[in-house]
Amino acid sequence: MGAAGEINMFQKNILVTGGAGFIGSHLCRELLGKGHYVICADNFFTGRRENLKDLIGNPNFEIIRHDVVEPLHIEVDQIFNMACPASPRHYQYNPVKTMKTSVLGMMNMLGLAKRVEARILQASTSEVYGDPEVHPQPESYRGSVSITGIRACYDEGKRAAETLCYDYQRMHNLDIRVVRIFNTYGPNMEINDGRVVSNFIVQALRGEDITVYGDGQQTRSFCFVSDLVRGLMDFMAQDEFHGPMNLGNDREFTILELAEKVIQQTGGKSKIIFKDLPADDPVRRKPDLSTAREKISFDPRMQLDDGLTETIAYFKRLLES
Repeated sequence: MGAAGEINMFQKNILVTGGAGFIGSHLCRELLGKGHYVICADNFFTGRRENLKDLIGNPNFEIIRHDVVEPLHIEVDQIFNMACPASPRHYQYNPVKTMKTSVLGMMNMLGLAKRVEARILQASTSEVYGDPEVHPQPESYRGSVSITGIRACYDEGKRAAETLCYDYQRMHNLDIRVVRIFNTYGPNMEINDGRVVSNFIVQALRGEDITVYGDGQQTRSFCFVSDLVRGLMDFMAQDEFHGPMNLGNDREFTILELAEKVIQQTGGKSKIIFKDLPADDPVRRKPDLSTAREKISFDPRMQLDDGLTETIAYFKRLLES
């Protein structure tokens, strides 16, 4: 609603599953900023109400405690399906539940989208590429994934979710979007989520040794959350392309470089210690962003040093509180 009684003809009712999570909470905030009515559905396994505290009381925002493994019956125009634990520590905690969230959750959200004729975006992952034999990874690469490994519950769950999206598109002409999200970082990450950026920052701020797995020469490409959310919204808004589409940052850093940057920025005296590389951990990870650049003019803006500054400040506040 605009001024007294005025109806915003451009306002959409948008469901964000996993909306209290790291990326989902930023997405909810940006969608509200665009004037939409936003419904956050979250079971709060990894999502936190604190991520949304500034949105409570907004007349265009509501929160539903809901697990996507169960059907949801509401009326919406668009669905961003962000629901699923995304860090190894969390998705390996209950691998069967992770698979259910990816597959049954996807089926329920696709069923909802079919019933109400909504456009739906599935937040897939770079993990569908596994430990890639092609570098950088284009969307055409089919991946090198262990179907029996400890990461398979997430990797294969997300691959199956993509399959479901395209089957629903072929069978029911459903308006889908599939995005493959690469390593993302920024405020609203959890202290104990086990991701490399949050691990290093929290260890450094606590004066602990920084744990690097392997020799530290494995690489990642780190995308700041504001860049990613902008890409998600632009992808959802365009009408021509269904995906899959890589989103992330294509500047590549070694894990050792990241650790050194964190120590430098925190001003700490942490030492870097090395431990064995976990099973199935990818050695190189970098997105080919050609599709995103062509289809939505995507270009990540935040440099890693600047993004780390914001993220470190966030974790300082979190630890002090």
